[in-house]
Amino acid sequence: MNKKTLLPIGIIFVTIGLFALITSNPPSAARGKPSAAPQMTVDVLPISLQSYSVQLDSFGLVQPRTQSVLVAQASGQITKVSSQFRDGGFFEVGDVLIQLDDRDHKAEVKIAESSLLSAKQGLLEEQARVKQAVADWQRLGNGQQANALVLREPQLEAAKAKVLSAEAQLEKARLTLERTKIVAPYAGRVLKKQVDLGQVVSNNAQLATIYAVDYVEIRLPIKNKDLELIALPEQFRDVAHTPLGSSVQFRSDLVQDQTWQGRVVRTESAIDTASQQLYVVAQIDNPYQAKLNQVSPIKIGQYVTAQLQGKTLNDVMVIPNSAIYQGSYVYTVIDGVLKRKDINLRWQNANDAIVATGLAPGELLVLTPLGQVSSGTPVKINGEATAASEADEKQASRAKLEQRAKALGISVEQLMAQRKQARANKEAN
Repeated sequence: MNKKTLLPIGIIFVTIGLFALITSNPPSAARGKPSAAPQMTVDVLPISLQSYSVQLDSFGLVQPRTQSVLVAQASGQITKVSSQFRDGGFFEVGDVLIQLDDRDHKAEVKIAESSLLSAKQGLLEEQARVKQAVADWQRLGNGQQANALVLREPQLEAAKAKVLSAEAQLEKARLTLERTKIVAPYAGRVLKKQVDLGQVVSNNAQLATIYAVDYVEIRLPIKNKDLELIALPEQFRDVAHTPLGSSVQFRSDLVQDQTWQGRVVRTESAIDTASQQLYVVAQIDNPYQAKLNQVSPIKIGQYVTAQLQGKTLNDVMVIPNSAIYQGSYVYTVIDGVLKRKDINLRWQNANDAIVATGLAPGELLVLTPLGQVSSGTPVKINGEATAASEADEKQASRAKLEQRAKALGISVEQLMAQRKQARANKEAN
C-alpha cells in the first residue's frame, strides 16, 4: 500500500476511536435543585372582621318636581309682560307674568250686571203678581184648593231662574276679566316662553313652559343584588306615613366639580321593563338658592352621579379590588409561600369588595400585583424583611463597638460615652 491509501484508513480508525470514547464517557450535568429562597417581596393585609357602611353608586337626570304648560284662559292682546317672563327667569307664586287687554272683558262685566238687574226686577214683579193671585183666590175660591198655575208658581220659579242665570253670567264675566292677568300658580322658573309683548292670544293658547323650584327629583336605578343593602321608603296601602329613605350625595363635573345633598323620598311601584331594575326617586331641596362657593345652580336635564348611603354590615371581610384576580381568586401567604384562594363576593363597588366565602380571619392577603406567578412560589413579607434587616444592622454595629472597646481595653458603655463627649465638644467649638 502506498501512503495515499493508508491516510484515509487512518482517519477512519481515529474517528471510530473518538466516537467510542465519547459514548463510553458521557458528560454529567451539574444541575442543582431549584432554589427554595424567596424570589420576591410582597405586601400583605391581615384579614379581619369589621363593620362596613355600604355606599351604592347610581346615576340619573335632574327633573323638576312639577312641570306644566302655562295656558291663556282668556283672549286678547298682550299689553304687559313681567321682567322675569323670559327663558330661565324666576318668579314667585301669585306674580303677574302677563297682562292681556281687558277692555272688552270689562264691557262684558257691565252687560252681565245689567242683565242681572233686569232679572231681579222681573223677579220682584212676579212676586207681586203671586201675592195678588193668592189674595184673589182667597176672595173668590170658595174655600177650594188652588192649583199652581192659578197661584203663578211656575212663573215665579222662572223669574228666579233668570236671576240665577244672570248671576252666573256676571260671575263668569268677572272670572274672564280676572284671567286677563296670567298669574304664576307656584314659585318656579320659565323653561321656555312662547309669546311676547303685543301678540294677540286666544283662549287655550300656550304661553310658556314652567317648572317648580322648591325641589328637583332624580330617578335612580338600583341593582337587584343591592336591594337588600339599602333602606327603601316603601309605601303600603294601610299605612299613611312613609318614612324617608337613605341620604344621597350627588356629583357633577358639568361646571367644575359640584356636589349636592339629597334624600330618597319614594320607591317606584313597578320594575322598569327596559332595564328590569327597580328605581327610587331622590330629591334635592332648594336647589336654586345661592350657596357658598357655588359656581352654578343645578340644571334641568343635567346628568349626575349619585352615592346612596346603604346599610352598615357587621362582621364582614372587606378587601381591596386590586387584590382580586379575574374577579374570582386572590393570593395569600402561608408559611412563606403563595397560596391561591378561590373566593365568592357578596358585594363589590369600584374600590372595595365584601368576601362571602373563600377567606378566613387571620389570613395574610397579598396586595402586591404578582403578574405571572403560580401557587407555591416562595415569597418574603415586606414588613418582616425590613425588620430582619434592621435587626442584622443593629447586631453588626454592636459587634464593631465590642471589638473596638476590646482593643482599647474599655467597656462598650465607656466607648459610647467617649464618643458622645467628643461630639459634644465638637459642637461646642
